Amino acid sequence: MSVGYSEDSIKTLEWQEHIRKRPGMYIGKLGDGSQPDDGIYILIKEVVDNSIDEFMMGNGKRIDIIVDNKTVSIRDFGRGIPQGKLIDVASKMNTGAKYDSKVFKKSVGLNGVGIKAVNALSKSFVIKSIREGITKEAEFAAGLLISDNEYSSNGKANGTFVQFTPDETIFGPYSFQDEYIETMIRNYTYLNTNLVITFNGKEFVSKNGLLDLLNENLSGEPLYPIIHLKGNDIEVAITHGTAYGEDYYTFVNGQHTTQGGTHLTAFRETFVKTIREFYKKDFDPSDIRTSIVAAISVKVEDPVFESQTKTKLGSKDMGPNGPSVKQFIGDFIKEKLDNYLHRNSETAQILLQKILESEKERKAISGIKKIARERAKKASLHNRKLRDCRIHYNSKEARAEESTLFITEGDSASGSITKSRDVNTQAVFSLRGKPLNTYGLTKKIVYENEEFNLLQAALDIEEDMDNLRYNRIVIATDADVDGMHIRLLLITFFLQFFPELIRQEHLFILQTPLFRVRNKKKTLYCYSPEEKEKAIAELGPNPEITRFKGLGEISPDEFKNFIGPDMRLDPVRLTKDDQIQDLLEFYMGKNTPDRQDFIINNLRIEEDIIEEEPIPGSSDVDIDAENSTADSSLVA
Repeated sequence: MSVGYSEDSIKTLEWQEHIRKRPGMYIGKLGDGSQPDDGIYILIKEVVDNSIDEFMMGNGKRIDIIVDNKTVSIRDFGRGIPQGKLIDVASKMNTGAKYDSKVFKKSVGLNGVGIKAVNALSKSFVIKSIREGITKEAEFAAGLLISDNEYSSNGKANGTFVQFTPDETIFGPYSFQDEYIETMIRNYTYLNTNLVITFNGKEFVSKNGLLDLLNENLSGEPLYPIIHLKGNDIEVAITHGTAYGEDYYTFVNGQHTTQGGTHLTAFRETFVKTIREFYKKDFDPSDIRTSIVAAISVKVEDPVFESQTKTKLGSKDMGPNGPSVKQFIGDFIKEKLDNYLHRNSETAQILLQKILESEKERKAISGIKKIARERAKKASLHNRKLRDCRIHYNSKEARAEESTLFITEGDSASGSITKSRDVNTQAVFSLRGKPLNTYGLTKKIVYENEEFNLLQAALDIEEDMDNLRYNRIVIATDADVDGMHIRLLLITFFLQFFPELIRQEHLFILQTPLFRVRNKKKTLYCYSPEEKEKAIAELGPNPEITRFKGLGEISPDEFKNFIGPDMRLDPVRLTKDDQIQDLLEFYMGKNTPDRQDFIINNLRIEEDIIEEEPIPGSSDVDIDAENSTADSSLVA
């Protein structure tokens, strides 16, 4: 059947309609506020970025942020938007001062897009400009102007005020998490020393930039005092810890580039080259960088990012007439780091000893690694542990956001997920029994233990985290005591040997329903006893109630509902207050009086609720599993 194609088929969307129809093009994913890169936080960032740009140009020393339920208010004390262009700045695409590089030479905000996206995606949006004691105000709803207030005199300090409420018809039910906003604010202050940002009355300020960042985020004491180097348009802080892996915080023009980019690649390569030349030894790069904790900030003119949300720098040059990013960072590190090590011989000696220890361990397990690789290849050929997805991802650049590896326990659970999954993007790795507790063990165990060797091979993270084949690693275990224990053992493994996988927020816990409540007309899935009670009330008397004792009891047809686009994932997170070694020693080390006291003091005993008459149609309930509680995320 042919479809009519005429002038009427051609549609032109207004700017706000396009943003509301395709929000992902402007702010990335939507989300409900449960993760730090959800869209509601990007909206805050887009407004604050403009205020940061004012500060970077020497205007305004304070930014006030208030989040009251779902409404965000942001006030800076810069020059204030030119009032005759206030409405245009908020509602006309490709309108802004950042096209003039003389005014905003190394800005953060997008050229004329960011604040328009905030406007279009908010059910209410108010913007005010205060200049020389005169205020101009405009109010919008879903990007449409509803009020253009006259100029008024109030004598207040210069600056810009923006207040918005994200639109729930776009984002769905959402809530702001103070923790994520505070992390964003801290990063702003590290990159803009002496800038004061208040959040709901709490004040944040940094006097020492990236030195403060590393000091506040280190897990345990560094091996040597933090090396803090500063120059024009670049700042670097470097040290080594005791954990495996590499940990980086990277920024461009004050923007936290969580996915790195050309500046991080240049730093990693240059750091290795400088260390080799200083010690006159051709060390393996992995021996030099293992356990490194570093932060790097650069200011680039007209930066090019690989995504709208600016999480990865794509610029190859520092500016239209500047050197390459690689050359600029290379020259700086070579000169400043080399000079520092010559002047601080004690630090140089500690660093050398760390490199030699890493080299010794690597060589000690080189033979085991070769055997382990062959074992992993054979296992892969026979598909014993990994049921891969159809699309293969060979690099971080090619890895799709939705690519997922489920780690399951037992054949029944892995079978259900395997039959239910999207074979294009979802893979399944099946565990056999409980994994080994790896706390206190060396990386040698990763290759000697079949389960962990094959898991590492499936993830492709042996040589470099950039090779990670799946964007999300999801632990899918039963919601009982054994399932909780397996979760903790797997989290211990990743914390011990691949902590950056957690820091980069790739690890999650799958939440599956505990109950199914249904009648002839409707089926509800409940993730807690409280949800079950609400479902019973909604469906009326005598619904059929099923308690799922394990993942294997959920049929593949039902499982599709729980691992699709709306699947519930709890991120495993580390905060700046989490000391990895202290956490692992307390929870996963040998039994100690302190841990015994903790268990006794936090033991929750629940009385079994015995119904006088069982609910018709309900299946057997695993009381022990239902009443068991455990903290599976090891987060503060």
